[in-house]
Amino acid sequence: MEVQAVLKNFRMSPQKVREVVRQIQGLPALQAKHVLAVIPRKSARAVAKTLDSAIANAENNNGLKAENLVVREALALTAGRLKRFTPKARGSAGPIIKRNSHIKIILSDLQ
Repeated sequence: MEVQAVLKNFRMSPQKVREVVRQIQGLPALQAKHVLAVIPRKSARAVAKTLDSAIANAENNNGLKAENLVVREALALTAGRLKRFTPKARGSAGPIIKRNSHIKIILSDLQ
């Protein structure tokens, strides 16, 4: 059985989040939790929060045990962008694109 959790519109670029998400793919859920606890990045805290939510979904909604869960898929998807402008020379403007991401974690039980 598969269980998922999604954190939407996280205010960080997907490229930065993917560096953390790739490290937990394929790991058992509890081991992935320990790995995220020692990564000193803002994105690691958000991914850990999403992983905790996925584990809670599995335990409460489907009656699965956390010890039997594996991170089958962890994704950092592109969300909407905030477009801003900064002043440049001669009265022109330069674009600033502030990127957001969706973090999606899918857990599967060992069978």
